[in-house]
This record gives sequence, structure tokens and C-alpha cells, in this order.
Amino acid sequence: MTRSTTELPVTNADVRIARYAAAAIALSVAEAAIPLPLPGVKPGLGNIITLVVLARWGWREAAWVALLRVFAASLVLGQFLAPGFFLSLSGALISLGVLALAQHLPKRWFGPVSHSVLAAFGHFSGQILIARLWLVPHDGIFYLVPVFALAAVVFGTVNGLVADYLLRHSPPRATPSD
Repeated sequence: MTRSTTELPVTNADVRIARYAAAAIALSVAEAAIPLPLPGVKPGLGNIITLVVLARWGWREAAWVALLRVFAASLVLGQFLAPGFFLSLSGALISLGVLALAQHLPKRWFGPVSHSVLAAFGHFSGQILIARLWLVPHDGIFYLVPVFALAAVVFGTVNGLVADYLLRHSPPRATPSD
């Protein structure tokens, strides 16, 4: 009997994505322990890592980190394929789409803070959309938009400021080129 093995090469980018995703997952799991005043209003701490990755390594790696965070955190928290998972996934996908467009805005006026606020608006828009189409099939859900918009401005600004601080005060780890 012959054994055949398949080896997948691990690149430096893979290691980098795994490290950043682990940090984002840890922040998301820690955030789940924070009591929240309103259901669905969360600070989105894991998004800080996504913003740092976007600024340092580009959209593709940021997308990997964000999606790995959503899937892994939902598994760790026991919410995989529950409604909260789909709300989180839809928010992440829309915010990634927003970030894909926002990264092309002039860097002179748009940076981590504005990207964070835009992504937060995308995130809650995706969640409201899924909630309206699937969970709460009533237009009354739209009465929550001002609350979510205020949370997006506040948490988006704070997360963007933290990401900006990290980008300015912690140089990226030196890794050999891929």
C-alpha cells in the first residue's frame, strides 16, 4: 500500500493572516462578554484589526481576516448558522464591499477613522437588510436605523482612532517577502 501526501505550502501572507485573524477572533469573543444596552449594538472591536490589515496589507488580506473572524467567532460562541451568524456575515460582507470602494478615496482626506465609520454604516445596513428580509418582516425595523447610525458614528470613530493609533505606533512585523 502506497501512501500519498499532499503538502500545501504556507506562505508568509498565510501566517500573517492567521495572526491577525486570531487577534480579531479574540477581540470578538471578548466583546461577547460585554453587556450591551441594546440588542445588536456592539462596538465591533474585531474590526479594528481589519482596518489595520487593510491599511498595511490591502483589501484581500483584510477580507480574509474579517471572514475568518466571523466564522471562527461564531463557532467559538456556539452561534454558527444561527440568526446572529447570518447577521454578522451580512454585515461583514457589506462592510468589506464599502471598504473595497473606500480604499480608493483620496488618502489625504480618508484614513482609518473615515474608513471605520463607513464600514460601520455598511455593517449595520447589511444587518438591517437581513433582519428585514428574514427575521422581522415588518417595516417597523427601520425605526432602529437612527440608533444604529448613532452607534456606527460613535463606535466607528473610536475603532478608527484605535486603528490609526496602532498603525502609527506599532510597525508591522518584519517578514521575508512571499
